[in-house]
Amino acid sequence: MDRWHSRAWPALLGLFVLVSFAGVASAHGVRTVSTPIPGDLLLAGAAVTVGGTAGALARLDASPSRAERAVAAVPASRGRLLLWLLRLCLLAAVVAAIVEGVTGRQARVSPATTFVWPVWVKGSLLLAALVGNHWTALAPWTTGYELLSRLEGRDVALFDYPGWLGRWPAAVGFVLVVGVVENLTVIPTRPRLTATLVAVYALVMLLGAVGFGRPWLRNADPLGVLYGLVGRVAPLSVEHDRDRDAFVVTRRPIWHEAATPLPDVASVALAVSAVYTVSFDGIVETGSYQRLLFDLTDTALGPVAGLATYLGGLVLFLALFAAVSVLAARLGGAGVGGVTRWFGATLLPIAVAYDVAHNWPYVLVNVAALGRLAAPGIPSVAPSPVVYWGSAVGLVVLGHLVAVVATHLVSRELFGSGAARGHAPLVALMVGYTVLSLWILSRPVGG
Repeated sequence: MDRWHSRAWPALLGLFVLVSFAGVASAHGVRTVSTPIPGDLLLAGAAVTVGGTAGALARLDASPSRAERAVAAVPASRGRLLLWLLRLCLLAAVVAAIVEGVTGRQARVSPATTFVWPVWVKGSLLLAALVGNHWTALAPWTTGYELLSRLEGRDVALFDYPGWLGRWPAAVGFVLVVGVVENLTVIPTRPRLTATLVAVYALVMLLGAVGFGRPWLRNADPLGVLYGLVGRVAPLSVEHDRDRDAFVVTRRPIWHEAATPLPDVASVALAVSAVYTVSFDGIVETGSYQRLLFDLTDTALGPVAGLATYLGGLVLFLALFAAVSVLAARLGGAGVGGVTRWFGATLLPIAVAYDVAHNWPYVLVNVAALGRLAAPGIPSVAPSPVVYWGSAVGLVVLGHLVAVVATHLVSRELFGSGAARGHAPLVALMVGYTVLSLWILSRPVGG
């Protein structure tokens, strides 16, 4: 362990030295400034940091710690009271957003659009990255289902949830709601359309819960399953300890759950889709993509050019991950199915880090904007480009380093003596994605 720390800290120090000189930024309205360090040097430095960390880990006998430690406990009675207060507050906020979206002024910036997309959807992702998944417990449809179950005196479920369906409803729903609707349509900027989408989403979730019970909420809610995956790399977790009848807050290494296999192939598909979709969200802001889209509008693709580029890129990402998993399985001497589920989990730190890096200014700016709608005197808040860029580069490379650590742990578990061989294809994939992620972040909006 001491040898691992002695090699990891210099790598991290080198990363932050690079970050301290950088200053280009672009995401959700954060504008650009120049940087005194050539972009190629920054990308090469980050790639060497990630690849070097993987190489150092491969040469060491010891593995990073996976120990967990309880840091706080709340009596279950107080925890349940707080849970219901939060549920009712969120329910009231969502209902108010729907009503305002339908009946209010149809402006691009409105309470409905400001609350739903930046504050609720993206803010929940940031919270899940810190303390684990809370979406499923607090969602309005969960509240509605809990109240119905209390009236019935038992959990409501008309049918058994089909086991073969797994998490595929959530994986497909993620591509539709986040990949297509959020990134490729005008719905996020239209109050009435946003309100309609939220109402339909809630109705589908509630009717599904009545039909299939709690398994529907655990497996079919796209954002709930997504935030459950995000919560795997949170440094804190909150669990109900039945023996103590208390909610216990636990601190754990952020690579702990990223080195634990995902439950099924659908979860792997969602994890890969999340990595790709947040990258696509950044790519669409670049001038290179805008020029490509403009050229494609004159082809047979016409108005569906954006959808075609998104789905085409998603298929390529899924195919690339599948190919790398097959290669790793052959080199390491393990089954492809197990490799896919284990290494699918190691992608989560990458997806979460880039999503947080890309969206925290978006959330911050819109939380302040939502406050100004209620109290006009609240000042606007926006991070400087240098602050955004420094945090973004640091988060992206840190996420890849955590993924490399998780991959190292998984390789030792799966491949034994063949760990170094099985590890190599995944490291190459992560280094390549590190460079791609930082290149996207280095592109100015429209540049």
